[in-house]
Amino acid sequence: MQSRKNNKFNKLNKTKNKWITPLIIGGGLLILLVPIIWLGLHNWDVEESLSEVGYSKKVADATPEQPEISEPAEPPVKEDSEDKNTEEIPPKEEPAQPNPAPEKPVKEDPVVPIEKPAANSYDPDQVLPANPTFIQGILVANKRYPLPSTYAPGESKEAREAFEEMAAAARLDGFELVAFSTYRAFERQETLYNQYVEKDGQAEADRYSARPGYSEHQSGLAFDIGEKNFEQHWASPTFGETPAGVWVATHAHEYGFILRYPTGKEEITGYMHESWHFRFVGVGPATDMYTSKLTLEEYLEL
Repeated sequence: MQSRKNNKFNKLNKTKNKWITPLIIGGGLLILLVPIIWLGLHNWDVEESLSEVGYSKKVADATPEQPEISEPAEPPVKEDSEDKNTEEIPPKEEPAQPNPAPEKPVKEDPVVPIEKPAANSYDPDQVLPANPTFIQGILVANKRYPLPSTYAPGESKEAREAFEEMAAAARLDGFELVAFSTYRAFERQETLYNQYVEKDGQAEADRYSARPGYSEHQSGLAFDIGEKNFEQHWASPTFGETPAGVWVATHAHEYGFILRYPTGKEEITGYMHESWHFRFVGVGPATDMYTSKLTLEEYLEL
């Protein structure tokens, strides 16, 4: 009984399977054919066909469209043109920077050159010093370098010895030299100067006589020289024109003496030419001054 039911059931299943399989296959083919038939009736451009039914490729793409990156535009090249309608964009003006405050110039004190005291004139404010002035080992006594009023060394022994040697040499050549005025004290010079001022006036007296304290005779180193038996030429410009005067001027430096106030040097020494006034400075300096034709002021750069 049971066997009979099973046979019947198996036959029924075979009958269902016989029809179901063709139906499934046929249905699948129908699904595939419908789009093909539809496409056959329209344009084969898929995008265009899909756009007709409101569907676009951009919507279908899952990834959104990326914007295109364009090259930066080059700045326009300004061309010369006479077209007045072309409007140029004015350049952007930079904000004006405030002008910096000018630096204040540093005020410098003017350099006032220090003038060397001129040796050819007296300083009205000059006072007699406490000590004599020595420059390069040489005692100086002129219109700008006075001696103390108390300076009283007497006649220099060294200068006297040098004169005696010179006089001995001149004697061999026939000249008898005399030192008729050497050391002169401050008071004696004061008396002489006042006499000259009274006679010729101060301006003229200052050309040939030293004021008290300013005379080389007070140093004991100045020797007024003349020739024995020719007293008319003593303390006179004519002595320099005599044979004895020429000899002394030529040989004095060999014994340490210089002609103190030569011709044409009044603007430097402060005194007129005195052919008889010689000053002892030593053989070395005297020879240098004689050779270079320099006065004591020029030699010491006073």
